[in-house]
Amino acid sequence: KNNMNDKPLKIAISFRITNAPNYDEIRDSISHDWSLLLKKIGIIPIFVPNVLSDISSYLDEFDISGIILSGGDNFGDTPQRDYTEINMIEYGIQNNLPILGICRGMQILNRHFGGAEQKLDDSFHIKNNHDLIITHENFKNILGTSIQVNSYHANIITLENLGKDLQHFAFTKKDDTVEGFIHKKYKIIGIMWHPERKNNFSSENLIQSFFNN
Repeated sequence: KNNMNDKPLKIAISFRITNAPNYDEIRDSISHDWSLLLKKIGIIPIFVPNVLSDISSYLDEFDISGIILSGGDNFGDTPQRDYTEINMIEYGIQNNLPILGICRGMQILNRHFGGAEQKLDDSFHIKNNHDLIITHENFKNILGTSIQVNSYHANIITLENLGKDLQHFAFTKKDDTVEGFIHKKYKIIGIMWHPERKNNFSSENLIQSFFNN
């Protein structure tokens, strides 16, 4: 646990890959919202570039306490990012570190354990805040029995497509799609909403308690 007298936790977080307008270069990038949120809850972000061949050696240098797989874009769009995040997942499991996947990060975790996502038939989950039902007692204590979240994803995960040993703790009331899961053996959580994009006290509590306990 991270007590008041301890140093702030260092959490590794993945970048998305973007093209820079007016520049002939590819860049790693991440929203300022992440740095602001992590600073607010006392976490130092360790950003992981998408050009490393040996992710493990890089992470070994920082004495990290956990991993965040950030959102944005689809699996397969940028193979370098896919490689980086797959290696981050493997590193986290091997070193018994908590791993939090956000949106795309949740989807890549689901894939890692043999699950799949499917494309939306409508725009219900795209830029449309909606209510979730919380089904797991541990998460009800943090989030309550229901929570309204933001939503920016064109892919969904159904109960039938959940990976091995993943248990849902949040689902969308309207269409029963899985919006949050926890691994039964490892300290791994995936959520489909973006806690960094909205001042959401319960989402901050979720991240803080996940990495501090």
